[in-house]
Amino acid sequence: MKFKGKVFKFGDDVNTDEIIAGRYLNTIDPAELAKHCMEDADASFAKKVQKGDIIVGGENFGCGSSREHAPIAIKGAGVSCVIAKSFARIFYRNAINIGLPIFMSKEIVDTVKTGDVIEVNADKGEIVKSGQKKVYKSEVFPSFLKTMVEAGGLINYAEKKKN
Repeated sequence: MKFKGKVFKFGDDVNTDEIIAGRYLNTIDPAELAKHCMEDADASFAKKVQKGDIIVGGENFGCGSSREHAPIAIKGAGVSCVIAKSFARIFYRNAINIGLPIFMSKEIVDTVKTGDVIEVNADKGEIVKSGQKKVYKSEVFPSFLKTMVEAGGLINYAEKKKN
């Protein structure tokens, strides 16, 4: 899995209410949720984000409630992956379950800003900031999680295994 996109950087403790506010939880439609993605953290995010862009966050990204709407909104907005120093456990699992690639890398988070372009090679656990030669490390998915994400999430993975 390889990704290249523009960075939208957020800080520590970005919670699920900031990712998708409770007032929008009357739907699970990814396109509708995408219209309000990150609205309470950056009101203009949904208008600026482009397919393939990358969210970078600090510590404890996705903390708060266990709502799976948060990674659905991010994926629906076209974000290719999320990189953070660390993730709230339930957000991590919800992201994998819906097929949103997420990676932990403390180094890259401290060196990028919104607007930078980065390339992620998930298979090698490497991230490169455009214009730099330095390679930053990220965790590599275990093969079963990689297969699940590539399938589009847990349900698609289970359907493929069944057939």
